[in-house]
Amino acid sequence: MLNFFRQQSGSIKNDVLSGVTVALALVPEAIAFAFVAGVSPLIGLYSAFFLGLITAVVGGRPGMISGATGAMAVVVVSLVATYGVEYLFPTVILCGLFQIAIGIGRLGKLIRMVPHSVMLGFVNGLAIVIGLAQLGSFKTLSDDGNLVFLSGTRLGLMLALVALTMAIIAWLPKLTKAIPASLAAILTITMISIAVNRGVEPGQPNMLATVGDMLRTNTKAKSIADARADLAVLTNENENDDDALALNASLVSAGAASSIESTPEIKAASDRVAAAIASTDGEESGISGGLPRLFFLDFDMVPMNFETLRIILPFAVVLCGVGLIESLMTLTLIDEITETRGQGNRECIGQGVANMTCGLFGGMGGCAMIGQSLINVNSGGRGRLSGVTASICLLLFVLFLAPWIEQIPMAALVGVMFMVVIGTFEWASLKMFRRMPTSDMLVMVLVAGYTVFMHDLATAVILGVIVSALVFAWQHATHIGADSKLNEFGSKIYQLHGPLFFASVTSFKEMFDVANDPDDVVIDFYYTRVYDQSGLEAINGLAEKYQAAGKRLHLTHLSAECRELLDNAGDLVEINVSEDPQYHIASDRLA
Repeated sequence: MLNFFRQQSGSIKNDVLSGVTVALALVPEAIAFAFVAGVSPLIGLYSAFFLGLITAVVGGRPGMISGATGAMAVVVVSLVATYGVEYLFPTVILCGLFQIAIGIGRLGKLIRMVPHSVMLGFVNGLAIVIGLAQLGSFKTLSDDGNLVFLSGTRLGLMLALVALTMAIIAWLPKLTKAIPASLAAILTITMISIAVNRGVEPGQPNMLATVGDMLRTNTKAKSIADARADLAVLTNENENDDDALALNASLVSAGAASSIESTPEIKAASDRVAAAIASTDGEESGISGGLPRLFFLDFDMVPMNFETLRIILPFAVVLCGVGLIESLMTLTLIDEITETRGQGNRECIGQGVANMTCGLFGGMGGCAMIGQSLINVNSGGRGRLSGVTASICLLLFVLFLAPWIEQIPMAALVGVMFMVVIGTFEWASLKMFRRMPTSDMLVMVLVAGYTVFMHDLATAVILGVIVSALVFAWQHATHIGADSKLNEFGSKIYQLHGPLFFASVTSFKEMFDVANDPDDVVIDFYYTRVYDQSGLEAINGLAEKYQAAGKRLHLTHLSAECRELLDNAGDLVEINVSEDPQYHIASDRLA
């Protein structure tokens, strides 16, 4: 498959055509990820526009597509649910600032520190989280205002069309690649949905829920939840009032009105719950086709104080880490496919600028999209023009085709997302399960499990890196050794092998026989390297032991930084500078 991608040549024509193809495929995924995040589909579409356009111009990887992604959506969903969408936008702006700082600090190369086992756990956990998030699309509002799972004919139709969507995406590419399979599936299922819903009597819910239906349902459900929350607060404040407790049981749990008299405030709150259940406000909700506006023109500004920072800072850090990890992973893949090299640090800056702008205009944030990037390079998109074209086309779709977008059935979006889950999950890791080292297997399961249960992708990756590092340190703690011999002058020479760092310090100290060694001892570091302060202190401590025994210690082939830090050993440490090698690190230009 990679060879097929490489056969595509870059040109303006290919960039424009591939950009149009990507824009068509972006529409359903941007809407689906917006629902995952618990925000309006229009927020997801505008996010995809800003992210795709700015990263295409400013980012470090031509041909790579960015937009609203599931990785970011599963992070912000708890923020939106707990504090409201108003806190989302400053969080995304702060995330962008962090990403710009990381790019300026040339820290993009740190992606090299993520082990393969952590990567496997990350993508597997992400796939499971996205899959579980689709269960919400199988729910509807009951008569008492509660979200319940579909049943009967509506559930059967939903499942059938989800399966049909997945079948089209799986099999269409074997027949033709003239149109993206996900787009063909969306169009096909939408036409079926329109035909089925035309037979529904006016005033009755559609047999197949559409994007517009889901948006109106979510709007009404939020209104009911807010009214019940106000009632719960009032009843808790009047917990000694028997009538209040009765109202709390009948209204908060069941969501129905009650005839029990209580305080005027509680009675008013119970009326608001009943009104929210009976209201049709959700019917007026929809996707507007206007141009994006600065978020504070449409939403209340959150107070800029320490409390707000305390709330948004953890989410911003997580978004920053998740976004850069997924973006740099995608950059590496596109590098391999196109046999070119992207600029990781510039991509960090591009993602930061895009997320800052996205937040200012009321977006949910995002990062590079593996699936859409592969569609782009497969269609011949190699330059920045492909990403610019995709973003502009997406905005044009929103401005002039919004009513059609609302007709997209949720069954089609769920089917697309399930195929994303299938494509994201690393099924090969299951086959490798028994062949992998036990430590790598445990790290993979740990990262995936933490991702699924805690919904914190960045922390899961960091935790996996830490555990992998500890496992590595433990495994290499005993890899240090020494060959000893006497030379013609009667001096004892210790030829070290292996790394000297905090975990191997104990083994290092046990190699030397200070009491029985001759008066002149040489330690040769030609085949070893001192990695940290613990190793330097171990050398210093050894020198002090030989001093106390009235013996002289020589250290040869130490790196320059080690010699500088060992100056406090004074005349007792004699270093053969002429034989010391010079050590270098990888140039930052590689990043």
